[in-house]
Formats: sequence, structure tokens, C-alpha cells
Amino acid sequence: MIDGVSGGSERSDSGGRPVHRVLSFVRRSGRLDARLRRARENYGSRYLLDASAGAGSLDVRPGFSLGQSDVVRLWGSDRPLVVEIGTGQGENVVAAAQRNPETNFLAVEVYDPGVAHTMLLAGKSGLDNLRIAQVNATDLMAAIAPGTVAEVWTFFPDPWPKMRHHKRRIVQPAFADAVRGSLGEGGVWRLATDIEDYALHVHEVMDGRGDFLNQGTVTVSLPVEHVGKGNAQEAASLPHADFVESERFAGRVLTNFERKGLRSGRVIHDFTYRAV
Repeated sequence: MIDGVSGGSERSDSGGRPVHRVLSFVRRSGRLDARLRRARENYGSRYLLDASAGAGSLDVRPGFSLGQSDVVRLWGSDRPLVVEIGTGQGENVVAAAQRNPETNFLAVEVYDPGVAHTMLLAGKSGLDNLRIAQVNATDLMAAIAPGTVAEVWTFFPDPWPKMRHHKRRIVQPAFADAVRGSLGEGGVWRLATDIEDYALHVHEVMDGRGDFLNQGTVTVSLPVEHVGKGNAQEAASLPHADFVESERFAGRVLTNFERKGLRSGRVIHDFTYRAV
């Protein structure tokens, strides 16, 4: 990993000109304690996919792809594949893999401590239906063959609350294109956020698309103007409109992160978009 903060990364186009990519995460190093170092050493070869362009790189390596035959080769079965993007410490994806041995899971996480902790939890449970990719999710989704994935989960992504940073939010039209491309017909993208402004952002990106259908049944009221850190206190006084969202996804465990949000009085917004 690279220390510090970066708003994007540089690549070259076919003409050799640099192309700036906006990243949805801050690149920073994380120290591994002895326990997490051992977990990485003991379980890395078992769980970590060879998807990275090199040591310390979060770019997907040239030539990497993930299709149905790759799933069979890497997971050892053709069970349905669920991809969770931004798995954090691995609490949710490991619990899901434990509860659903008939399903394959791919945990996508960029931070070293989270990756190592996910390995630790998976190794302790002896899971054989979980793999981990430590790469940029936008590149990974673009490398997945059409129809390979049954569900994509994106729970509590970085909200990037400052208005000028909203372009870094992972839910963007181009990313939705990549998610839709990975899903089979009837596949599902599940999302959740505890930030009201991010909920509005999700609706703006997703509700008007012709290739996803909002499966929600719950009516919620949201401000129809975006707010950030500088004007969040104005949200209640802004014009509101009704939107449709989903009941809480029963397959998502209550993580420490979600508990903190609930204790602080935040409302959890769940979304279910079915590929059509």
C-alpha cells in the first residue's frame, strides 16, 4: 500500500497519454499486528486471488478475468457467486459464507488489516467457499465475464460527505454498468447506507436506468437537494420527495459499524436492484 492520500491513479491510454482515474477510497498503509501477520502468512495462499498487478498494487493485473470456468477452478465448484465490495473486517461476508455453504463468495477489500482479518475469520472457520481480491473494485467488476455473478453487495460505502468529493462515491453510472455486466439475468445488486445524502445519490444513479428494476416496497422521504458537511444542518428544511427503498436485507449481519450508526440515530437505507 502507499502511505498518504490520493484522489486517483495514473494509467496510460493506447496513445501513451496519462489517464487520471478517480478512486473511491483513500490509499493508505495499515500496520498488521502479529496476529494478522500470521493470518496473512497462514491463509494468504488459500484465500487471496492472484488478481493484483504486483506487490503493493491495487490495479487488476493485465489478462486477469473471472468467468464461470474460473469460478470452478478457483472455488472448486460452480455454485452461485456473490461478490461483496468493501468487506471491511470481513464480519458480514464470513458470516454469510458460513450460513450459505451452497454459495461461493468473493470479498473485495483494499486495506491490509481488513484483508488479513477476513483471512483470520475464514481460516478459523475452515471456509472453502470464500476468496478475497485485494484490488480496485471498479477494475475488478470490469474484468468479470457477463453473467458470472448472482449478487453484488455494497454495504456502507465511503460516503465522501464533502460536496466536491461526491464524484469519488463508488456508486456511479459507469460502475453500475460494470455491475450489470457481471450479473446474470435476474441477478441482484444490494446496497445499504446510513447517510441520507448517499441514499439520494443512489436513487439518482439507479432509479432511472432501464437495466435495473428497483425492488423496494418501503416509501421514504428524502431531501431533493444534496447536502455535504458544510450544510448538513439544512437537510430537514429542504424540499423533500418520496422514494422507494427495501426492507433491511436479512442476509446482512449487524456489524459494529452498523451498530455505531444506529446508536448515533442514523437511519439505515437498504436498496435492492434486480437486473433486467
